Amino acid sequence: MAPRKRGGCGCWAAVARGLRGACFRPAAAEAADGDGGGGGVAKASHVHDAGETRYLNASNRELDVNFQTNHDGENGVDASIEKKTPHKLLQFTFQELKSATINFRPDSILGEGGFGYVFKGWIEPNSTAPAKPGTGVTVAVKSLKQDALQGHREWVAEIDFLGQLHHKHLVKLIGYCIEDDQRLLVYEFMARGSLENHLFRRALPLPWPNRMKIALGAAKGLAFLHGGPKPVIYRDFKTSNILLDAEYNAKLSDFGLAKAGPQGDKTHVSTRVVGTYGYAAPEYVMTGHLTSKSDVYSFGVVLLEMLTGRRSMDKKRPTGEQNLVAWARPYLNDRRRLYQLIDPRLGLNYSVKGVQKVAQICHYCLSRDGKSRPSMDEVVKQLTPLQDLNDMASASPRPRSTQRGKVHR
Repeated sequence: MAPRKRGGCGCWAAVARGLRGACFRPAAAEAADGDGGGGGVAKASHVHDAGETRYLNASNRELDVNFQTNHDGENGVDASIEKKTPHKLLQFTFQELKSATINFRPDSILGEGGFGYVFKGWIEPNSTAPAKPGTGVTVAVKSLKQDALQGHREWVAEIDFLGQLHHKHLVKLIGYCIEDDQRLLVYEFMARGSLENHLFRRALPLPWPNRMKIALGAAKGLAFLHGGPKPVIYRDFKTSNILLDAEYNAKLSDFGLAKAGPQGDKTHVSTRVVGTYGYAAPEYVMTGHLTSKSDVYSFGVVLLEMLTGRRSMDKKRPTGEQNLVAWARPYLNDRRRLYQLIDPRLGLNYSVKGVQKVAQICHYCLSRDGKSRPSMDEVVKQLTPLQDLNDMASASPRPRSTQRGKVHR
């Protein structure tokens, strides 16, 4: 269905006009993640452990300023967007979404990020009409904050990419609303929320088989983005942007920082450095050169979080353990020490061969040299056989000897 034109909600041309108007806010990291992710500009192409800790402890805001002069206007949105129309997206009025979310009632809030609040709502099938709670189609409605760090351009980027990209491992964008100063997006509802919540906020640990299923699904989503005729670099791959349906199928969400990738004989895209604390690839942080291998590094960080149960950056941990990549790197290629990395909440409920393979994948994805990292297609091939392994650690004497409190958690 083509977007409907209504007096209060404007038309798609209004979106294009907004790109040049007062609604513009520079791309920035998600405020919900607290600190930012990066550091200053450096000329070195490789980063060593000490340097990793230093620049990954800086702020995204600081990085954004460093590249503002040379890359002003670079924020992941194609300059030709004003000539595009979202494909098969519904255009909602603000009143429709207000009714669908029961007046944006606080108890219907699903989450909050730098963009704004996300509300649970209900609409009639194949329609913009609101439905009674518990009936029709359940949706997630994201509303842009008036003072959001991510602004109108990121809202447009979300529509631009998700309005054209369709894959079972990308969250489905149903529609949008632009009315006065209101900017809202309507997505399919993901029943199990984010991977972040399951890894770090739930009382029960996420089972190993579920972690492997989620890792494979997320990898397939990135491989799809990288492998098209017009490659897309996601640029903000992290646990909070991986959403899960009722069957733990992973879908990538939040394309506000996505960027069209290099084409032809170009090796990279030059852009301001934005992203999230702890996930940014070292060469991207230092040079602003963005490639698909930047996403591969971020995937390695998330996979390491799934292996260890630790956040990518955690200042509450002892010195030397706050930066997950810097702390874990020496263990990844050492079979004797590898088991000290495993999330203790799993106990012995994990695949021995699976852990070894995951550590190997992390090692290559987190290579300091971007060219040495695998493609996401290669990562998918490596993760696929791990889905059916049943060699549980509880049946192996080797992992038992490692569960003696050698690791400070």
